[in-house]
Amino acid sequence: MKTILSGQQLALTVKRLAHQILENNASLQDTVVIGLQPRGIFLSDRIVTELQSLVPGGKVVYGKLDITFYRDDVRKSLHIANSTDIPFSLENQHVILIDDVLYTGRTIRAALDALLAFGRPSKVSLCVLIDRRFSRELPIQPDFTGKTIDTIISQKVKVCWKERDEVDEVVLI
Repeated sequence: MKTILSGQQLALTVKRLAHQILENNASLQDTVVIGLQPRGIFLSDRIVTELQSLVPGGKVVYGKLDITFYRDDVRKSLHIANSTDIPFSLENQHVILIDDVLYTGRTIRAALDALLAFGRPSKVSLCVLIDRRFSRELPIQPDFTGKTIDTIISQKVKVCWKERDEVDEVVLI
């Protein structure tokens, strides 16, 4: 195992991502943040907390999206569905999708399909903690990236969150 981001580096990366989002969406007017279930919500929770501390009034529209039944591999293996919590329309909103690792792009493709059930966004941006850039199967690229790494197909990136794994770190296995 090789450490990609330590707990301290992870905290700094989350702050940087929040600042980059705010830099490109000054008031967050007509902007919503959507975390992807299951593991992207740990990152999105932290980014939203950071954004709330940076935005006057702390108003950040935030939802969580489960893409289980939009995946193209849903019939190949058992997937446990999570809950979707988007109590607002995405119609004409700038949606910022947040996930932990961008690998093949298939999760993001499924998320884009799932989003349409909540309205037609004016724009969709992608924020990821780790971009495994040479592993893409679909033409999907992040707008906000914590760290870009090069991996081979046999390697796996594991993002550990204190809330779930008792430690904050990103490792390459």
